[in-house]
Amino acid sequence: MRLIPRSRGGTLWRFALGAVVVVSFTATTTAVAGLLQFKQAASDLSATPALPHAQVTIPNPGDPQTLLLIGSDHRAGTSWNSANTDTMLLVRLDPSSSTINLLSLPRDLRVDIPGYGIEKLNAAYSLGGPNLLLKTIQANVFPQLRVSHILDVNFGGFEDLVNAIGCVYTDVDHRYYNNTAVSDYSSINIMPGYQKLCGADALAFVRFRHTDNDIVRNARQQDFLRWAKDQYNESDLVANEGTLLKIFGKHVQTDRDLHTTDGLINLFNLVAFSAGHEIKQIQFPAILLPCGPAYVGFGTTGPTAPCYVTADTGPEEAAYHAFMKPTAPPVSSTSPTGATGTTAPTPSPSTTRPPPGLTADLKDGKAQAAVLRRAGMPVYVPRFILSGSSYCTAENPECTVEVGQTTAEAGVPSGYPRAYLVHDPSGTAYPAYRLTLALNPVLGEYYGVQGTTWQNPPILNSPTETKTVGDKQLLLYANGGKISLVAWKTAQGVYWVSNTLNDSIGNRQMVAMAASLTRP
Repeated sequence: MRLIPRSRGGTLWRFALGAVVVVSFTATTTAVAGLLQFKQAASDLSATPALPHAQVTIPNPGDPQTLLLIGSDHRAGTSWNSANTDTMLLVRLDPSSSTINLLSLPRDLRVDIPGYGIEKLNAAYSLGGPNLLLKTIQANVFPQLRVSHILDVNFGGFEDLVNAIGCVYTDVDHRYYNNTAVSDYSSINIMPGYQKLCGADALAFVRFRHTDNDIVRNARQQDFLRWAKDQYNESDLVANEGTLLKIFGKHVQTDRDLHTTDGLINLFNLVAFSAGHEIKQIQFPAILLPCGPAYVGFGTTGPTAPCYVTADTGPEEAAYHAFMKPTAPPVSSTSPTGATGTTAPTPSPSTTRPPPGLTADLKDGKAQAAVLRRAGMPVYVPRFILSGSSYCTAENPECTVEVGQTTAEAGVPSGYPRAYLVHDPSGTAYPAYRLTLALNPVLGEYYGVQGTTWQNPPILNSPTETKTVGDKQLLLYANGGKISLVAWKTAQGVYWVSNTLNDSIGNRQMVAMAASLTRP
């Protein structure tokens, strides 16, 4: 397992795109007012100089656009060789698509940087800035890639941005903990469970790489984008228009076209058209190469081999094709009662024989519920859990909270399981609990069961589908065809099963686990 020095932390600026163009323009009511808003936005974004010689292909109005979003610690006017990036995201906006497609590129991807040789992909940014980074991606990964715009966002303003939008309700999958005094790496201390993360905690969450890899980290960042989009609508953006634009103007460098009124109008029209579209994550087909240990216990040893990520050409081409391909609008199903977006009832899953891929484990679920007897709400646990997974407890060495340490050794509360209060935007407190299950901690794969008496948390806005299984009406939330969450509501509370960050649990298993929720 590797730890990343504090100086190299990346950040999530994905939802920068929506905010930077939407906040300025959605409130305009006349052509004159709209033009003035665009001019003001162009002026705010010009607070930092345009990226020099950006290799972009400016699209015609109304055409699809591909954006390269970079999260970096670069400050405008300074040398690129003192800057780092850990976040490289491609965004596809297509007026013929029902989704906004995202594809993250691993920072550790093994590439041949033109003029420099074999390095990790993020080294291209330090060696030559966004232009060399783009050239390296085209030479090694996606030869057909043409970028419409580049947005290089310095993470110095991330905390201000998150705080300005009222923080982000986040479905934290497991305990995140690291003590700088012990490990000399970035501190983080976040309990599992659905909660509101503000500036410093949000930054620590999206930049975390201590015990997982590039793929999980990219998935975490894309989920954070989705959660932010679910809770922060256009009226919220408009209300904070001036503050957000000043933050972006201070911390974002773009190509020269986005410093012009025409360039902003062209991009805005496309973003405004896509505002209600689902975010679709396209997974990069990464292969994690073996490397030497970078951290053993509390003493460091140098890696015997670079911790590279690679990929085969065929799967890379397939990923790029999926990224560029527009998604057809979903076909709404109709239940026997005529309710659009629902499916007909299906037989109740067996209570004695688990579906394929699942294991009956009510005994351990009861043990978890016993710890939560004072949760302040009815506690439900799944009758079935994923085969090969296990509940996280303070004694379970699978669920580490710091590299080389179990919870007991660290001397900190585990949060396994956790009973707590979650606060809505008005400050009202609601009882909540979280059960955490470890699937593959080495790869950062955890899933969870959440309960709360807050009946309408933002994460449950806009279900993809409603499915009746047995006596439960389940709310399904899909992400690019994969179910990321299945929820169930009662008069006493709402409950959901959350997939791993990279949605590695199959749809059938997700539905079956949620359908098996029971009072022990």
